[in-house]
Amino acid sequence: MSLWVTEEVMRWALRFCSRRSQWTQRSFPVTTSVKNTSFPSRLAHVWGTRQSQACLARSLLRSVRFYSQGGIYSEDLEEKRLLSSPPAESSLQTEAQAADSISGQRQMRSPLMDNLQHCGSPSDVLDLTCQYAPTVRQVSNCLTHMWSTTKKMSDEQRRYELQLMFEHPAFDKLLQRAMKGVGHMRSEDVTYSLLSMVNLGVPQRSHVVQTFLRSCQEKLNDFDEKSLSILASCLEHMESSPNVGALKEGMRLVVEARLPGIKKVMALQTMMRMLGKDAPLNLKRKLERKALSMTDQFSLPNTQYMISTMASMGFYSKPLLDVCSKKITENLHGIPFNRLFAVLHSCRELHYRDLDLLTGISDYVTSTLDIWTNKQVLLFLSVFENLVFCPTALMEAYAEKVIASPDTLTLKDLLCVLKVYSSLNYDLQHHRQQFLDSLSQVLDSYLPKMSGFMLLRSVFYLCLLGHFPSAPLEQLLQSSTMEQFNSTPSTFLQNQERMFQTVDLCLRLDRPPLPRPLAVPPSVLGDPTPRSPSVNQWLSQGLQSVLGDQADTVLQEMVMVENFYLIDGVITKPLPNQTPVTEAYSCEGEELSPAEGSQRIAIICTPQSGFCYGTSNPRGPLAVKIRHLKILGYNPVLVTERELQSVSEEERTEFLRGRIFPEHHRSDTRPKMEQP
Repeated sequence: MSLWVTEEVMRWALRFCSRRSQWTQRSFPVTTSVKNTSFPSRLAHVWGTRQSQACLARSLLRSVRFYSQGGIYSEDLEEKRLLSSPPAESSLQTEAQAADSISGQRQMRSPLMDNLQHCGSPSDVLDLTCQYAPTVRQVSNCLTHMWSTTKKMSDEQRRYELQLMFEHPAFDKLLQRAMKGVGHMRSEDVTYSLLSMVNLGVPQRSHVVQTFLRSCQEKLNDFDEKSLSILASCLEHMESSPNVGALKEGMRLVVEARLPGIKKVMALQTMMRMLGKDAPLNLKRKLERKALSMTDQFSLPNTQYMISTMASMGFYSKPLLDVCSKKITENLHGIPFNRLFAVLHSCRELHYRDLDLLTGISDYVTSTLDIWTNKQVLLFLSVFENLVFCPTALMEAYAEKVIASPDTLTLKDLLCVLKVYSSLNYDLQHHRQQFLDSLSQVLDSYLPKMSGFMLLRSVFYLCLLGHFPSAPLEQLLQSSTMEQFNSTPSTFLQNQERMFQTVDLCLRLDRPPLPRPLAVPPSVLGDPTPRSPSVNQWLSQGLQSVLGDQADTVLQEMVMVENFYLIDGVITKPLPNQTPVTEAYSCEGEELSPAEGSQRIAIICTPQSGFCYGTSNPRGPLAVKIRHLKILGYNPVLVTERELQSVSEEERTEFLRGRIFPEHHRSDTRPKMEQP
């Protein structure tokens, strides 16, 4: 008796908590989420027993109000009906068993299923359910068809059709029938129904969606590979909630246990995406091994999808990436833009670069340039620039296209072109002046529409390219434009000061021929930041070894030039028949000021990212630094950190000697390195 009283008290308390809001016609409510118990630590407790599955619909009706669009859902009446009329439950079970006993051919011949294929919108399906009451199995077919019809619609049409769907009185009844019959659905029907409801926009915290999530928890141990794959696809895009979190944890355990038995590549990839970045590293390694064992089954779409799957997991697997890259490179023709771009974007996220893949895509886009829109070509160029890869053939071909019709560039296009070409420092040779003049012409036409920061970016990119059109420079440096930079947020201030410092250096050192002298106001240059750079030990030891047998040479390390450029080491030596350079210094430790006739060699140690991938071509900022050091009388010598760290001390000394004094050393002094 006391047990019955306790159950009644809990039931009424839960019912009271669920009545916090009323449901009105044509509203779009998000209901309270189902109260989920914490996910058990033992796998056996996650899914429960057959008896608990049979009671799932009744127990959840008492927990939370389910999504209702047509009016107030009478929870009291429903609960009384369930409690006082056990035959209703058994009739559902009988109906489900009867539906399962019918053969697939006979099921497809039912009037509802015959007419379902001709429905072209969710409302058409709902109208059909008013004529023929769907069985438990057919409820899933109806929901799935409703979702599939919307996938073929435009965004505007989809919004309109979904609004009609939510206002349709039969939609409520279909969801009620789905929720009541979920305990008797096949696993595949449960997952397809859940996926369809989520994609149709049924609120994820509504009672019906949460009921299906709880049902998936209970049945998870019985799900086959296909059902797990469908559920994984659904969970990947669902918002966080207790039931979603519990189900994801259960999925992780099931996937790990069943991993050896997975047979389909697509199912494996879907589960990998659902597990995401939070999956433990040891599970990611197991997934990697499983994927590598299935590479002979990879279709071309599988390889593209696998790269984006690894990006979504934040997992870098070079063997798997190499397999996928090779297959894509061999089958580039016919791959649509979206897939190619997704592959490149995923490679950027993973910091993975394969020279054959990047060159192959670049050459393919160049050879088929006419089939791509201007926006698509610019997106390709932008992602190549993000990958620090210079697609030389594509940049040459696109430059010719710009020269032929510069007026087709929008302001956004112009900024993208300036950024890519200045960053990759591609030498257009005889097309260079024509190309830069064309860009300047377009920039002049947009000057009245440009904000101060957009103008600064444009001028900065042009300065990197060594091009100084007077109109944008004059507009940037006039007082009215300068006032716009007084309110720059602190987040962007450092980047703004760096760009102004570069423009200032270019005006002072490049000395472009302008109609009137221009100078950057000191107020936007920022205060000189005190730097205490650390000496590169590998370079320092190597330079001292090189100069040990060199007479009349002076080495000074970590030299700051123009309060902007840092030089790791400056070697000063006299030219033949000149006075030793040691007599030309006022005191030790000051910036070098060598005597006439001496040679200054600037040793610059730079990361590999300072060069375009796979080449020795310096990128924009490094290229400008080299240009300015030459103007200041230095002879720049570039070495990379990898070249210094990957060899022994003796090899390092020989390598530096060959770079600094090539006239006295054999040419073959470059250390052998792996391709980065």
